[in-house]
Amino acid sequence: MGLSKLNQLYRYVIMEHNEHPQHFGLKETENSYLIEMHNPSCGDEITVELIFDQDKQYIEETRFTGQGCAISKASASMMTQVFQGIALEEAKRRADLFSQMVLGQEGDYSSLGDAAILEVVQTFPARINCATLAWKAVQNFDETSSDTHRREEIK
Repeated sequence: MGLSKLNQLYRYVIMEHNEHPQHFGLKETENSYLIEMHNPSCGDEITVELIFDQDKQYIEETRFTGQGCAISKASASMMTQVFQGIALEEAKRRADLFSQMVLGQEGDYSSLGDAAILEVVQTFPARINCATLAWKAVQNFDETSSDTHRREEIK
């Protein structure tokens, strides 16, 4: 595929997820954990909701809400699809993998689904924090904490 067509595909996928985000809106059930993420360099605000099964063995659903640039919103939308129905450990592994990908490290990114298209973000260093904002909520999630709602800023 030529570079021009790849750029068109990248733009299309970003715009589609930005305009029609998947799993947008919070449910706030009794098994929900909310992590608010803020990027002080650009003002993006994303709240990620992890809804666990009764035994907290796996993530039944991942949702988000917030505002920000097209990349942060599209990336959060893609992330929610990646984390449906998997164990928290696996979600953290995939979040780490996503961070490695946008930082330009080699790897197998097939488990990231549509989010693998964001590999191109590595060529735009100022956008890396936008793309990783929601993913960092899962990377930093502390399953031993009884705090069901917390706020973090990325550095």
